[in-house]
This record gives sequence, structure tokens and C-alpha cells, in this order.
Amino acid sequence: MTPAPPRDDTRTLATVAHTAFFLLLGASVARFLLRHPGEPRTPWVLALSITLALLYVLGPALGAAPTRRRLLWLGLVVTTWVVLVVLAPSFAWCAVPLFFTALRTLPPRAAVVLVALLTAFVVTAQLQLSKSFDPNLLLAPPAVAALATAVFVHMERQAQAQRALIDDLIRTRRELAATERREGTLAERQRLSMEIHDTLAQNLSSQQMLLQAADRTWDTDPATARAHVRTATGIAAHGLAEARRLVHDLAPSELADGAGLADALRALDAGPDIEVRFHLEGAPAPLPDRVQSALLRIAQGALANVREHSGARTAALTLSFLGDQVVLDIADDGHGFTAPRTDADGRGHGLPAMRARVRQLGGTLTIESTPGEGTVLSAAIPLEPAP
Repeated sequence: MTPAPPRDDTRTLATVAHTAFFLLLGASVARFLLRHPGEPRTPWVLALSITLALLYVLGPALGAAPTRRRLLWLGLVVTTWVVLVVLAPSFAWCAVPLFFTALRTLPPRAAVVLVALLTAFVVTAQLQLSKSFDPNLLLAPPAVAALATAVFVHMERQAQAQRALIDDLIRTRRELAATERREGTLAERQRLSMEIHDTLAQNLSSQQMLLQAADRTWDTDPATARAHVRTATGIAAHGLAEARRLVHDLAPSELADGAGLADALRALDAGPDIEVRFHLEGAPAPLPDRVQSALLRIAQGALANVREHSGARTAALTLSFLGDQVVLDIADDGHGFTAPRTDADGRGHGLPAMRARVRQLGGTLTIESTPGEGTVLSAAIPLEPAP
């Protein structure tokens, strides 16, 4: 089971903080209007309240990274809030969500300093608002600020640890996959080398010996020389059959026993949660084995990506015979992604492998995808004109 992204907790906390800010701001405005009706400072308080709300709304659009615009925005928000608290001390409790904003925006040390300054300002404003000395007003704001800071720091550390764990898991999975691919490649190479040594190499060696013997006896014993040549011809025919068998073994098993590409594509699936549909357009034409193998492998890789990354419910395979070319389209209704422009922009090996297969056959691979609108992958391979 893949761990849940740590961003979810951060987003939840941000939503709670934003909601709390606007609730506290609205409550402060209502309290001021009820306690101080008709005062000359009322227009200023209302104008600053609206300004503070608008500034706060702009925050999420600037992101959480401490960029210059983000720091300038934080400075404007804090300054507006300070002026508002000077005019109406009851707005001091709006500082609690600002603690979270400062902790998200600034480096840890700078954020703690700003939280301490905001807390001191809140204490001063509350003591000024109170008619008599109240220890709670002196101790409650620092306690709330300390608690909020501790909770945020703890969550950030947990999020960082979880991100590090996820990165380690992803890196380990990639290393294991690469190791398995290397081991599989080495095992296949060893199998092929033994097959070639035991069949083709031995046949070629026998042919060479027989032809050399025929050459030596050609003038003195033509009958024996011809017999050697006939034997070498039989060995060559056997070697050709072995070579064809090796080539057949390297082809996809789905295309074995004369199965066509359309039937192999129709039999593909992407898992129990994804419905795969197949469409055939145009008049089917005989395809070279390497073209069929490449298109089948591309379809398998694309459906694997759909299953692992897209979150799609349906996928459609369309094989189109257009006379001078054959086109395979794989479309899904998943959440889409930003398609890489080059192989260097991608993280995995699937798309580069597909491009390499198509490029070897002189074709093109195009990807059309938009976040939230699904993906369409199209492989077009030119065909030689029929004689």
C-alpha cells in the first residue's frame, strides 16, 4: 500500500487556518460594530478589515514558497493587521491564523521571531482593551502561540520524514526493477548464447569442415566432394530452420501460432478496475512481424501506465489501417499529465522505450494530455507499398 501524500495533512491544516481567520475577522468586525456604533474610526476599521480580507485571499495564489512576492504579501498582511489592532484591539485574535501563515512562509527561525512579535503585540492589545489586569490576557496568547508553533513544527517534521520514506521506497523500487531487468537481460543473453552455440555455431562449424573437405577432394574424388557438399547443404537447411525458430521464440507470445495483431490487442486488459475497448478501422493489411511486435509492446506499455498512473476508468485501443501507414491510438479518461517534450524530461522508461521502438521503424509517437482531461497516445508507423 502506497503511503498517503503528506500534502493532504498540510492542505487540511491550511483550510482550517483560512476558515478560522475569516471567522475571527468577521467576529471582530461584528464585535466592534456592536460595542462602538457610530464612532469616527468605524469607516477606517471597515476599510482595513476589507483590505485585510482581500490581501489574505491573495495568499494561496502566491504559493507557499518564500519568494519575494510571498514575503511582500506577508509584510502587507501583518502591517494591515497591526494598524487594524491599533484602531480596534479586539482584532488581535486574528493573529492565531497568521501564526500558521508565518510558519508556512518564513524559515523556521524567522517564523518563530515573527510569531513572538505578533504574540507580544496581541498581549499588549488585550491588556489595553481590558479595564483591569487579567493574568489570562498575559499568559493565554503566549500559550496559544507556543502550542500552534509546536503543532506545526511537529507536523512539518512528520511530513518531511514521510516524504523521505516515500522517496526511499520509490528509489528502492526503481533499483529493484532495474536489477530485475538487468538479471532478466543477462539470463536471456545467456540462454540465447547457449542456443546459438548449440545450434547455429555447431552447424556453421560442420558446414565449414565439410566444404573444406570437399575442396580438398574435388579434383581427386569428385563423388566424395559432392557428397560433402550435399551434406553441408542439409546442415545449412537445418541451421536455417533453427534460426527461424530462435526468431519466432523472440516474438511476443501473444502473436504466436499465427495470431494477428488485432486479436492480440483485443485480448489486452488493464486490470479489473479499467474497461478496455478495442476498435479496428480500415481494411486490415498484412504487417511485418517487427511492426506487429512493436505495436503490441507499445499497447502493453501504455495500458500499464494507464493502470499505474492515470486513475482512469476506461481505455480505448484503436488500430487504424490508412493505406500507407498503420496507426495505434491509446486513449484514457484519467486525470492526465503534462506530457514531456523530450525523453530527458520524463522520469520513467516507458515513454522513451516506446519512442525508440517507433523510431526504429521510421514512425512517430505523439502524446496529447492535459491535467484533468485524460491522455491520448498515438503511434504511427509507415508501411511499404504493396507490390
